[in-house]
Amino acid sequence: MMRNILVLAFNDLAITFKNKTFFLILFVPLFVFISLNLIDRTDSGASKVKIGLIQHHAYAPEFIRSVDAAEKFVEVTWVENEKEGMRLLKEHKIDGILTRNENAPDRLALLVLKKDSLHTIAIVQNFSALQKAAEGVGPDWITDIKSLHPGGVQRETLPTWILMIVLLIGFIILPAQVAEEKEKKLLLALLQTPIHEVQWLIAKLILGMILIITAVLFLHLLGKFGPLHLFDYIAFIIVGSYCFSAYGIFLGFLCRNQTSARTLGVVFYLPHLLPSAMADVSQKLTAVAPLLPSYQLYKPLQSILLEDGRMADMTFDWVYLFLLGSLMFYLSYFLMKRRWLM
Repeated sequence: MMRNILVLAFNDLAITFKNKTFFLILFVPLFVFISLNLIDRTDSGASKVKIGLIQHHAYAPEFIRSVDAAEKFVEVTWVENEKEGMRLLKEHKIDGILTRNENAPDRLALLVLKKDSLHTIAIVQNFSALQKAAEGVGPDWITDIKSLHPGGVQRETLPTWILMIVLLIGFIILPAQVAEEKEKKLLLALLQTPIHEVQWLIAKLILGMILIITAVLFLHLLGKFGPLHLFDYIAFIIVGSYCFSAYGIFLGFLCRNQTSARTLGVVFYLPHLLPSAMADVSQKLTAVAPLLPSYQLYKPLQSILLEDGRMADMTFDWVYLFLLGSLMFYLSYFLMKRRWLM
């Protein structure tokens, strides 16, 4: 009895090696470990905040002296006006801007991307410590915090949810469906009919795009979210769904069966999701994220939904997504013509 159990157990283990499931078990902890090491730590380098100061603003002399003396903790960037500072803030070159508080002219207001971010907490803590060291007990220098993303937590997380939907359909659902048709020889049977390879690929591409657009639309209906620039938003959803649907079809052709396709999909899904979604809380991930295709979709969506961005300012992003999708479509066609793993 025990022998039969061990034989079956080792047989199942061998199957996990064959269909790549065992490698997925090893990949997920490894990826989490690497991601956690990329997140900024609470050492001296990570605690240094980058603050923007306006050149023609009359800051208190005690404030300027304290900031100059704390160069190890505060990096100052002088900007000509608040508009230039907002541009640097959106590009993540600074963490915040200190301007005059309209309600208290002798105090300061802090302008940040998000109120509940790690950068905002670090700025407030650093300047609170500087104020206590310079003046002792007294009114805080920063008495107001304003955000460029005023839509609340629900709206701030919307770009991440949309990206997750797009990647889920592109990297998990579509590859498994393509691999299933290959595994069950349905694709070979279809190719014996007058159906051409390009027709089948376009149909699968349309399926992926419809699934993504339907899911995003349903998300908006449930949350009652309305984008600021509807045309620009729809255009990026369409080009993003085209890109990652073609990407998913290509991944499906790389696999022999559904299990391998799901494993490969997760291997691509996690790296494309986390760096983009977590780029705002880590300078290291902010540097890594632009190298991924998902960031070229996530960043424009974030700009349109939260920062009143326009498509005209994001030409590189939508052209990149369209060209990448076209490349994946061609590679899928090439593998299909070769009857890859069929």
